[in-house]
Amino acid sequence: MRLLAVLLPFLALLTPVISTALTYKLGPNERQCFYTFVERSGAKVAFYFAVQSGGAFDVDYLVRDQDTRIILEGMKERQGDFVFTANREGEYEFCFSNDMSTFAEKMVDFEITVENEKRAELPSKQGAPVEHMNTLEESLFKLSGQLSAISRNQKYFRTRENRNFSTVRSTESRIFNFSVLEVLMMVSMSALQVFVVRFFFQGARKGYV
Repeated sequence: MRLLAVLLPFLALLTPVISTALTYKLGPNERQCFYTFVERSGAKVAFYFAVQSGGAFDVDYLVRDQDTRIILEGMKERQGDFVFTANREGEYEFCFSNDMSTFAEKMVDFEITVENEKRAELPSKQGAPVEHMNTLEESLFKLSGQLSAISRNQKYFRTRENRNFSTVRSTESRIFNFSVLEVLMMVSMSALQVFVVRFFFQGARKGYV
């Protein structure tokens, strides 16, 4: 219990200050921007996005600071995972654009996280060896990094699952449409053959009479 009491304040410091995770349906020729406020300079901002469905699973993105200076930019990207340092406090802009698509809607998952740049320190405790505290601190930071890696892998596999499901659904729709077209063509060919055969027999009867 004493160890847990010591760890809880430190684990609270590992928690991001601001975290926003959203899913947005981006319409054809649509441009949409989202905003987050960074309270102090030097804060780390993590930006992740992935196109889950629609078209070729790609989108244009743009990240700008409060002075409209471009920090990150990309075109026709399927997903991205970035971390940058906010040099100034203020409002930062994160935009997605679907200008390249005329009909396809894009389902975009994204997450914006503002973290503390400074490394948190364990609260000191009387009688605790410094080496022990440093080892414990390093272990907790390794655990935090492993949890972040697990979270990123989960997002990656979720994106792959959604894309594969979208591809399967599109393939099923094409197969169904092709099957319906094939049946209609077979029925039309059968009707045409019956009509031609009847036409020949009616002509033969008239010639015989």
